[in-house]
Amino acid sequence: MSVDRTGLPQEAPGRERAAAEGGLSRRSLVTGLTAAALLRPAAPQAAPEAGAATRLPETPLVVDLAARGRRRGTAGGSIRTLIARARDVRYLSVYGYTRLVGYDADLVLRPDVLERCDEEGGRFTFRLRKGHCWSDGHPFTTEDFRYYWEDVANEPELSPGGPPDFFLVDAKPPRVEILDDITIRYLWERPNPRFLPALAAPRDPLIYRPAHYLRPYHPRHAGREAAEAAAKAQKLRGWAALHNRLDDNYELTNPDCPTLQAWRPRTPSPATRFVFERNPSYHRVDRDGTQLPYLDGILMDVTASGLLTPKTNAGEADLMFRGLSMSDIPSLKEGERAHGYRTLLWPIARGSEIALYPNLTTLDAGWRALNRDLRYRRALSLAIDRRTLNNTLLFGLGTEGNDTVVAESPLFAPELRTLHAVYDPEQAVRLLDAAGLDRRDAAGIRLMADGRPVEVVVESDGEAAMILDGLLLITEFWREVGIRLVVKPQERTNLRRRSLAGMTMMVAAQGLDLAVATAIMPPTGLSPAQPDHYAWPRWSLNVESRGRSGEPCDVAAVQRLIALNEEWNGTDDAGRQGEIWREMLRNHAENQWVIGTVAGALQPVVAADRLANLPERALFSWEPTAMIGVQRLDEVFWDRPADRRAEAK
Repeated sequence: MSVDRTGLPQEAPGRERAAAEGGLSRRSLVTGLTAAALLRPAAPQAAPEAGAATRLPETPLVVDLAARGRRRGTAGGSIRTLIARARDVRYLSVYGYTRLVGYDADLVLRPDVLERCDEEGGRFTFRLRKGHCWSDGHPFTTEDFRYYWEDVANEPELSPGGPPDFFLVDAKPPRVEILDDITIRYLWERPNPRFLPALAAPRDPLIYRPAHYLRPYHPRHAGREAAEAAAKAQKLRGWAALHNRLDDNYELTNPDCPTLQAWRPRTPSPATRFVFERNPSYHRVDRDGTQLPYLDGILMDVTASGLLTPKTNAGEADLMFRGLSMSDIPSLKEGERAHGYRTLLWPIARGSEIALYPNLTTLDAGWRALNRDLRYRRALSLAIDRRTLNNTLLFGLGTEGNDTVVAESPLFAPELRTLHAVYDPEQAVRLLDAAGLDRRDAAGIRLMADGRPVEVVVESDGEAAMILDGLLLITEFWREVGIRLVVKPQERTNLRRRSLAGMTMMVAAQGLDLAVATAIMPPTGLSPAQPDHYAWPRWSLNVESRGRSGEPCDVAAVQRLIALNEEWNGTDDAGRQGEIWREMLRNHAENQWVIGTVAGALQPVVAADRLANLPERALFSWEPTAMIGVQRLDEVFWDRPADRRAEAK
């Protein structure tokens, strides 16, 4: 068996195609004890940290930096970054990206915290790393998984809805078997292909908890009287509220809560500066045996959102990306020489920066009929001058066309990007006439069958300036073919509420988020199986509630999407999963359920000049890259001793 660049066994040659398309082999996801033994250094060395002893598992995850074009780093120093709100500290658990299994930079799913994961049908066997500890030094064992499953996920006071949906197959949870201290098994009656991708999600579902820390506050272990008394002492309404406050592996505002992340919080909330220090029990090492992360600390300063760009421009952050946008690039470039940083430009992997969602489930009968008319939807698409949008909003650097996966996805089909998504106003006029909109009022605006003008009210949450700017241009394009567009900004929660109630006519938002997909990733966003989809919110509500709310889908082409999604959920064959993805993507392009415009915006990633091991170019997205998470922040280091910053100035 050959060893790949991460020190993990590769698939046999006959499985290379399946691995390339689906990432992880559906038969086996392994690190391999043999490979770990070969690569493990004889005497691992930890990065220095005052006041904490180094703790490594017996088989740490050995990362081969040279194989990925990176350098072995020098331990020490801290980096500064800025956040707009105190609660944004939680994003460190996103782009810190420590997962049971996670994607690498090539979007191949691999074990991370787990030493090994074996899958066969609906049977998943996890093996932990022997000797792995929480950040406080307590052993990380299968008891932490048991505690989550029995005492959190299936405890009504903590989880009123029961276990997360990805645990359910045919609405049934798995059988969970604890085989020993480091081996646990989840068993379903048939395949559950959503399980592993859910564990690699940007927001970690955290199917384990620090049992030793939380048990004293749980009535099943401490007794209800003691648990309620502890909550009362903190002036909380009940034990569940206290348990939720202490259970803080995602929010990262409780310094006492043990973690497996690369950096552990040291600052309780509220605060204006949050300090994170390296986890002395972290499970990754480089090939020299130096324990990761290289950086001793991360300092997160709270500042007003309007000051994120000026402060970054002034050199007050060593690493910055969240809160910056493409429009900030000129300003950021101006400050590079004076303040010793560089502005990396990473393409955003999103189906469309501006997407229009005609609501097929709106309660207005006239607009419902019009939105469901394919001729109308195609006409709206053909009437958009995407070249002008590209030049105006993306400096001509974007990709024009439908809301679909990007070229870096193995599922990409170039013809689907432009199908019915070119600028052809004459064809748009013909389609609108054929759709029964051939009458106009004195102002040249087309009239619906009931005599109302075709005045499309497009609602948006108003948070993305690019969307509002783009709608101003689309207003002019559509006026040329007799359609009036009215923009109506909404607060996001209110927009969701109006959408589910069937009150929206059309919504403008960002497009497909999972746009750099592989076959083994669930086809999120392509069917009503996704909650809160603006094109069919009441169908989504019906699927999510299993028929108790919303309304059942009655459009054959969308029913096909629902059936394909169900078929994807029922197979672990990566080849068939890829076929399902491609059919769903073609269905979208042909039917224009979502009208895409332009994709390919650039995300500025500002990094201090001597901050090493960040790629010059990488895809940036929420899912699956966890912003910069798959690029492994724990491998970043200061490449000269003079630039290490033990504390921010």
